[in-house]
Amino acid sequence: MSTAAFAAGAKREYRITLRGGEALLGARTWVMGVLNVTPDSFSDGGRFLHPDDAVAHGLALFEAGADVVDVGGESTRPGDRRQLDPETEIRRVVPVIAALRGRGAGPLSVDTTKAAVAAAALDAGADIVNDVSGFAFDPALARLVGERGVPAVVMHLRGDFTGMHAEPSYGDVMGEVVAELRRRIDVAEAAGVSRSQLLVDPGIGFAKNAAHSLEVLRRLPELEALDRPVLAGPSRKSFIGKVLDLPAGERLMGTAAAVAACVLAGAHVVRVHDVKAMVEVARMCDAIRAS
Repeated sequence: MSTAAFAAGAKREYRITLRGGEALLGARTWVMGVLNVTPDSFSDGGRFLHPDDAVAHGLALFEAGADVVDVGGESTRPGDRRQLDPETEIRRVVPVIAALRGRGAGPLSVDTTKAAVAAAALDAGADIVNDVSGFAFDPALARLVGERGVPAVVMHLRGDFTGMHAEPSYGDVMGEVVAELRRRIDVAEAAGVSRSQLLVDPGIGFAKNAAHSLEVLRRLPELEALDRPVLAGPSRKSFIGKVLDLPAGERLMGTAAAVAACVLAGAHVVRVHDVKAMVEVARMCDAIRAS
């Protein structure tokens, strides 16, 4: 299929249950704003560690046009470290989620791999669970999502945060991503999660080198085989730095190009740091597809 062929026409639409009502994915691309409440995230670690700063930034992301804000308390950057304990992660994310909910913020996602953190976040007002492990790190998380009936993002990942970049190897990167995501969907359904509440994320930059990430982005339409809405997160990732030889803080235009490619290739949601600029990119690409 040529780029021109998949860059035109309506996206497949999906309805998910969100906040007790229905939300439509596909009529236009949703923009998910990133809110890292961490000291060590690769791009903005430490900037929003104080709850007041985090809440102000979350509200600003909505003001800039975010459809949902993703709150995370543990960095997923690679490195030789222990996984963060749930108690610390809860102390970071729950006050921020509760305060944003109290201020009338829009839909909130919690970015976690742990059932205990997700439960506390949902109790505080989160609406969506975003698990970069695809329910692989904590089997109880899938059961929790099934019990609560909330939407969840299932991302492709191999290994853990420490070893995921240790010489990743694929024979057919996108074929393997699709197959492995299909298995994670099966695991989720077996735990009681409704398939209709799942989104899939190919894990751009996770357990993938720059060449892998570029190929995944180019072949994003192949995720249609899973018949679930697609979330893509290319924002400020290392593959952009590899191509442009730029540090994370200088990757705005590279991110814009990658977001445009994702939207034109059929992504339903893009997860980004620079919300205002990427909303403009998404709206323009939506218009191109619809023309």
